[in-house]
Amino acid sequence: MADGQLSTLQQEWITLQSQFDQYEKYSLLIKLCNILITCYLLFALKLALWPLFICAVIWLQDGIWKTFQARTGDRLLLVEEAVSQLQGADNSSQPILGMQFNSAWESNRSGAIGLIMEYVKQSLKPTVAYPHVLLLILCLIMMFL
Repeated sequence: MADGQLSTLQQEWITLQSQFDQYEKYSLLIKLCNILITCYLLFALKLALWPLFICAVIWLQDGIWKTFQARTGDRLLLVEEAVSQLQGADNSSQPILGMQFNSAWESNRSGAIGLIMEYVKQSLKPTVAYPHVLLLILCLIMMFL
């Protein structure tokens, strides 16, 4: 039984780790798009207010994307803990079953306000906030020049 559980958890870990890495790649793509779009609006079209708004929206989108990654990361940690337990570290606690990502996500889901707060929390992490904050500052500078 433990070998079957371990195999299931290992397969889940491989899938989730791959998804976690993909989220990171797409977050970098979101950042690059924000740089291009904001700079185009500021310097090519000479707009001032719209780039500020667009940049903020893209930043929040990056925060939403990173929220999905964080949830995947939370599940990865649970799977790693379960694999560790099954490999002999501690079998006394209740085992964590593999292939339960969506159930675990649903059971930890908060309401609308909680979800928005989670998005904002992810958006404020330094690795997410960069380069969005710099672009917003650039937009503000361009507005007042």
